[in-house]
Amino acid sequence: QVQLVESGGGLVQAGGSLTLSCAASGSIFSRNAMAWYRQAPGKQRELVASITSGGNTNYADSVKGRFTISRDNAKNMVFLQMNSVIPEDTAVYYCNALSSRFAADWGQGTQVTVSS
Repeated sequence: QVQLVESGGGLVQAGGSLTLSCAASGSIFSRNAMAWYRQAPGKQRELVASITSGGNTNYADSVKGRFTISRDNAKNMVFLQMNSVIPEDTAVYYCNALSSRFAADWGQGTQVTVSS
């Protein structure tokens, strides 16, 4: 049973914008803080942004002021609005629960490529 489906990635020029979406099963999403992660080639997966069920957010310093995470609790969806993207944002982006205790198997992710 697929529990996490990410979408919305693509090729974008530096300075542009992109919105990622994640559809999560209720068992993962319900009352859990959710997060976006990314993994660039040759690097470890890193936490990009997180959001609690109540809407409190946190961001990695590298994306603060440029990315916005949001969620739709009625639809079990999480979003990542990416503005002013830079080539260093190039990575595969994944969503999952913030806590490993509630995390599901990783989905396929969505590729974001930023051209300079």
